[in-house]
Amino acid sequence: MRVIGTAGHVDHGKSTLIAALTGIHPDRLKEEQAREMTIELGFGWLTLPNGEDLGIVDVPGHRDFIENMLAGVGGIDAVLLVIAADEGIMPQTREHLAILDLLQIPAGLIVLTKIDLASDSTWLDLVETDIRAAVKNTVLQDAAIVRVSAKTKTGINILISNLQSLLENRPARPDLNRPRLPIDRAFTMSGFGTVVTGTLSDGRLNVGDEIEIMPNSLRGRIRGLQTHKQKEDIAIPGSRTAINISGVETDSIRRGDVVIHPGQYRPVRRLDARFRLLNDSTTNIKHNDEVKFFTGASETMATVRLLGTDELAPGSEGWVQLELREPVIAVRGDRYILRRPSPGETLGGGVIVDHQPKGRHKRYNEEMLRSLESLRQGSPSEILLDAAMALGVAPIHDVVSRSRLDRSDAESALNELIGSNNILALEGGVITIDGDTLVASASTWNSLRDTILRLVEQYHGNFPLRRGIPREELKSRLKQPPRVFNAAIKYLVAGSFVTESGNFVSQAGYAIKFNIQDQARVDALMRRFHENPFSPPSVRECENDAGAEVLRALIELGDLITVSADVIFRKTDYDSMKRKIQQILEQNGKITLAEVRDLFNTSRKYAQALLEHFDATGFTLRDGDFRKLRK
Repeated sequence: MRVIGTAGHVDHGKSTLIAALTGIHPDRLKEEQAREMTIELGFGWLTLPNGEDLGIVDVPGHRDFIENMLAGVGGIDAVLLVIAADEGIMPQTREHLAILDLLQIPAGLIVLTKIDLASDSTWLDLVETDIRAAVKNTVLQDAAIVRVSAKTKTGINILISNLQSLLENRPARPDLNRPRLPIDRAFTMSGFGTVVTGTLSDGRLNVGDEIEIMPNSLRGRIRGLQTHKQKEDIAIPGSRTAINISGVETDSIRRGDVVIHPGQYRPVRRLDARFRLLNDSTTNIKHNDEVKFFTGASETMATVRLLGTDELAPGSEGWVQLELREPVIAVRGDRYILRRPSPGETLGGGVIVDHQPKGRHKRYNEEMLRSLESLRQGSPSEILLDAAMALGVAPIHDVVSRSRLDRSDAESALNELIGSNNILALEGGVITIDGDTLVASASTWNSLRDTILRLVEQYHGNFPLRRGIPREELKSRLKQPPRVFNAAIKYLVAGSFVTESGNFVSQAGYAIKFNIQDQARVDALMRRFHENPFSPPSVRECENDAGAEVLRALIELGDLITVSADVIFRKTDYDSMKRKIQQILEQNGKITLAEVRDLFNTSRKYAQALLEHFDATGFTLRDGDFRKLRK
C-alpha cells in the first residue's frame, strides 16, 4: 500500500489527472464542482499493473488554500508535481515545490499536463527546460518528466508505468509498533457514527483496538477500518485509512488531531528544530517572530526563538526553539513548515530534532548548540535501530558493529530497544552486544512474520486437505538462510502463530476437514477396507475411488498407512496385524512369510509388503526365510 500526492498551480489539471488515472474525481464539494477548483483535500485510488494498491491525495493549488494543501502532503511516499503545458512554471508551482523540498518528500514525478493545448513539440521542449531549471537542487531535480493529456488520455499508461517503477524501488513504511494517524477529515456517517481519515504511519491499527485521539485525550474503540472503501481487519503503515470510531463524537475532533494507541505519545508545546529560510523569502526571520506551524495534518501558531543568532537571512539555516500555542503530536525526525500569518507566505521549514526538550534554552549556550548538532546526527538508540533495519535479521554483534557506537552507548541503546520491543531477539539466551543472537527490528520481523503467515495461509487455501506447507518448500519461497528460517519458525511456534508437525508448518489450530462430497468418498473407501481388511484396495484403486488429495489427507491424518508403493492398510488393521505378529514372535521366536499369509488369509503380495515394511521400520529382522523381532 502506497500513498502519493499531487502538487502544482491552480487550474493546471491535478484533479482531472487523478480522474483520468483512477476514474474517481476527487472534487467532492458542491462549491468545488461549481467553481471547478479544488478547495479541500480529495482522494482517489487505483491498482498498479503489478497489483499494488495506490492511494492519491489531491491538494488545492490556489494560494488561498495553501494551508489545506499542507495537511495532505505530510504522509505521502511520492508526489506528482503537475505543470500545465500551456502555462509552464507559475507562482504556486514554485511554492509547492519549495514545500516538497522542505518536507523532503522521498520521490516524485513531474507531470506536464494539457499537452493537447500546446502548439508543437518545440514549445513542450522549452517548457521542460524551464522546469529543469526550477527543480535544480531540490528533491525533484532528477525526477522524470512525463507528458500527458487527461482529455485525450495520451501518456496516461506511460505515467502509470513510471509510477510503478518509482514506487517499486521505495522501501516499505517501517512498522515501529507505535501507530499514528494524523486526521485530515472527520465526519459522521449514517448508521456508523464517527469516521476519521488520514495516512497511517509508524504502526498498525486493528479492528477492536482501544485508541486515543490526541492532544485532547479522547478515548474510543475502532469499530471498523477501510482502505479505498474496502473493509479491512488491519490497517498497515503507509495506507490511506478510514476509521469508524465508537465512543467519540465527531464534533469533538478537528483536523490535525492524531489517532494513537493509548499512552504511546505525549502532546508537546515546545520543540527544538533545524530551520531553513527559503531563498525567495521576502523578509528575514527574527527572534520572537510569530508564525504558523504545520506538521502532519496539524496547524497552530508558534513563536520562533532563534538560537545562537538574532536573525536569519533568506537562504540561511539555523537552530530554533518553537513555542507552540496549542499542543501537537510530533516526534524527532518529523518534518515541519512555517508560514507567515499575514500576508500569507511560506517562510521555510526543516526537521524536529528534539520533541521533548528539557526546558527553555539559553539562546547563546555553546554546549546546548553542540548537543543539538549531536541530536541531529541521531540518538544512540535511533542509530542502532537504523543499523538493525539495514541488516534485516542478523547477529547482534553485526548490528552493533554497523552502528559504530561505543560500548556503553550500544549497551544502553540495545537495552532500550529490547525493552520497547523495537528490536526483537529471535533466539534464546543472554543478549549482549558481543553476542551471536539473531535480532531484527520490529518492522523487519513484522514483514517477515506476515510473509510467512501469508504463505502458510495461501498453501492452506490451495491445498485444504494437506496438513500444511512442507518446511523445505516454505524455506525455498522465503529465500532466507537456514538459520534465519529456523529461528523465525521457532519464534512463531512459541508465539502460537503456527504449529510444526513433522516436516510441515500450518496455521495454529488448523485441521483437515472434508467437505460433504469428499466425506462421501472417504466413507465409501473405508467400507472397502472394512470388507477386506487384510486384502484391501491398492494405492491406485484408492486414488481412483477417492482422489489423490483425499487419499493423501487420510494418510497424513494417520487413518491409512502405506507399507509399499502399492499396498496400503487401515491403521486399525495395520495395528492388529502388528500385534498378532509380535505375539507369535514372542512365543515362537520366528515366523515365515507363508505363515503371515495364512494367518491373515491374504495373498503373498500383501504379506511380503507388510514384512518388508516391518524390516525397514526396525520392527523385524530377516534371517533367511524367517523374521525375528529386532532387539
